Amino acid sequence: MSSTPPTDRYGSAPRAARPKNWGKWVLTALVVLAGIGIAYIGYLKFAVKDVDGKQVAFDIVDDQTMNIRFTVTRDDPSNAAVCIIRTRSKDGSETGRREVYIAPSDSQTVELIAPVHSSKPPAMGDLYGCSLDVPDYLRAG
Repeated sequence: MSSTPPTDRYGSAPRAARPKNWGKWVLTALVVLAGIGIAYIGYLKFAVKDVDGKQVAFDIVDDQTMNIRFTVTRDDPSNAAVCIIRTRSKDGSETGRREVYIAPSDSQTVELIAPVHSSKPPAMGDLYGCSLDVPDYLRAG
């Protein structure tokens, strides 16, 4: 006599339960990948930069000129840098822009004052940004 019950009366033998953990593994992998992505974006946004510029002040000279005073800090002061400064009118539109060459120096932080000519009466000035990628036409001058 057979030890298995008849299938027409009791149905087939139950299957072995498969673990349903694959969903947990996929979810865990997605969370880890999202965390890595967020960390990378945060690193790009908040990491220490090779060059950093900060506006100190601006002075309106006349209806077409503004002097902008700013500092530039470089990790390696032997590298030349370039900073973009600009003027803006009362409505906030950019009315003047200038690239300023920052020569290599012995000091990590240098302070400069540079004039910017404006197409409208300037109301404010700011430092747009700095980079170590200096265009050749600025190096030649």
